[in-house]
Amino acid sequence: MEKKIKALFFDIDGTLVSFSTHRVPESAVEALAEAKRNGVKIYISTGRPVRLIVNLQQIDRLVDGYVSTSGAYCFVGKHAVCCEAMLQEDVDSVLEACRAWNFPVVVVGTSKVADYLDDGSIDRAFRIGLGLHDFRFDPLDEVMRKPILQLTPFFSPQQEAEIMPKLKNCTSGRWTDAFVDITSAKADKGLGLRAMAEYEGFSVAETMAFGDGGNDIPILREAGIGVAMGNGRDDVKAMADYVTTHVDEDGIAHALRHFSII
Repeated sequence: MEKKIKALFFDIDGTLVSFSTHRVPESAVEALAEAKRNGVKIYISTGRPVRLIVNLQQIDRLVDGYVSTSGAYCFVGKHAVCCEAMLQEDVDSVLEACRAWNFPVVVVGTSKVADYLDDGSIDRAFRIGLGLHDFRFDPLDEVMRKPILQLTPFFSPQQEAEIMPKLKNCTSGRWTDAFVDITSAKADKGLGLRAMAEYEGFSVAETMAFGDGGNDIPILREAGIGVAMGNGRDDVKAMADYVTTHVDEDGIAHALRHFSII
């Protein structure tokens, strides 16, 4: 292996966790445990806010830190490495567009998460699609009292292209056609990796990141080695350093063996 890898960063949905089983494949659990024994640190990099990270019980003990909420909130233990809120005027603009177009949106605060204008789409995407069957959203007014870290409107790619130029300080990341994650321009998974590397004391060149969706492109580009899953989007595969097998075909273990991490 040309690069000495000290830290691994993993997206959750479609990368660590199977969309079909909503679990981490046992081959990945074993591979991460072996990497940990070999002295490599393990981090999560996800669009999910903290409250929605509920499907990693199999590997919780192995995780050293989190790049969550598409990089808007990164933490190690109880220490916040970075926390980047959206401008209130941008929040207002997105919510106004949701009302005008009559599309639902998930509103992510610093500690709470609300749904707004749900027409059943959020329920289908989150409770069924992501396996969050028992999750209950917080009241919108409670979430809006604190800074907003992310908005997840159920906009089409065309609507996303229309709204984004109107926002003053935002970036967007999409890993499904159903909705898009909008955060501060100071927050994406790549910036989160950089902040985590600086805090933890390793170089960006010593990192390897895994992902399958559009919101993973910044971190795959930023990492020393970017690995796309075999089930990933074509644009993600095109810019990755390496394409491994499908999440349900031992993709994580395959890549870690390929790069002699395990």
